[in-house]
Amino acid sequence: MSVAGHNSILKNTLSGIGLTALISAVAISVPIIGFVCLLLLPQPIIFYRLKLGRRQGLMIIGAALLLIILGTGGLFADAVFLMAMMGLGFCMGEFIEQGLPVEKTIAYAGGAVIIAGCSALVIYANLRNISISGFLSDYIAENLQMTIALYKKTGMAEESVRALENSIEHIGNALFRILPSLTAAGLLLAGWLNLLAARLFLNRWQREFLDFRQLNLWQAPEALVWGVAASIGMLLLPSNPIRAIGINALVILVVIYFFQGIAVLSHYFETKRFPLPLRWIIYAFIVIQQVLMLVVAAIGFFDVWANFRGLETSPPDQLDP
Repeated sequence: MSVAGHNSILKNTLSGIGLTALISAVAISVPIIGFVCLLLLPQPIIFYRLKLGRRQGLMIIGAALLLIILGTGGLFADAVFLMAMMGLGFCMGEFIEQGLPVEKTIAYAGGAVIIAGCSALVIYANLRNISISGFLSDYIAENLQMTIALYKKTGMAEESVRALENSIEHIGNALFRILPSLTAAGLLLAGWLNLLAARLFLNRWQREFLDFRQLNLWQAPEALVWGVAASIGMLLLPSNPIRAIGINALVILVVIYFFQGIAVLSHYFETKRFPLPLRWIIYAFIVIQQVLMLVVAAIGFFDVWANFRGLETSPPDQLDP
């Protein structure tokens, strides 16, 4: 490779390290904007992994994490989320390059991150000689306290704050029971959002790693309906472990049907020729209003029978908003 080629790779690698470290720093330091940055953290990793290759992609992740750790004075709990999002982006880049379908790219990448995270958690607990459940419970309780403190600073009504403080133990226990599904759902949503954003540079490069055509015709496998029925049935049983399995399965299925509901809305917007700015305003409003997310998931679920889009053949194995 020529000197110019080496210089170009070095320049892009350094820019990737800087951009990733900057987004990571904002993600852990700014309350609201930071959450958005955390969700989009896989984006630069996908970009530079596909542009520069596997070795440079890993180098960018390692160097960015090292900068963040040095800047904060050591390892910290939030580094787990940064590593998870970076790992998600790297795995998605790998599967995109292999030409896997969209849903397999998201599912496999999320699964890889969960397996790696669980393994790291077991190793960490053994080295520190602590209980995994106790560690997770303490972390949830600490974050709930931080959330209450943030509500106080924003001027939330004292009665509401007091009600939260009185029920913090119950909220913590509930979050602990559904932590597996919340983790999986968060990775699915982050993967979905970052793949949509990745289309911009993939199309510009004219590299057809993924088939994004007619993504608003995507449907969840019909067999998942039985999964919903089984999950609801588990919630009706007296056994707490079985009910925990049921609620975790139901949360993940709601996310899957949310994707199908978004595909239905996207198909309707395209058919009715909604202006693009109006579409994104509606999408943003759906994300802000969690109740609307459940409504969209319900649309996706009932689309199995109602066939709102009038599909006549089996749709492509993809998803899109």
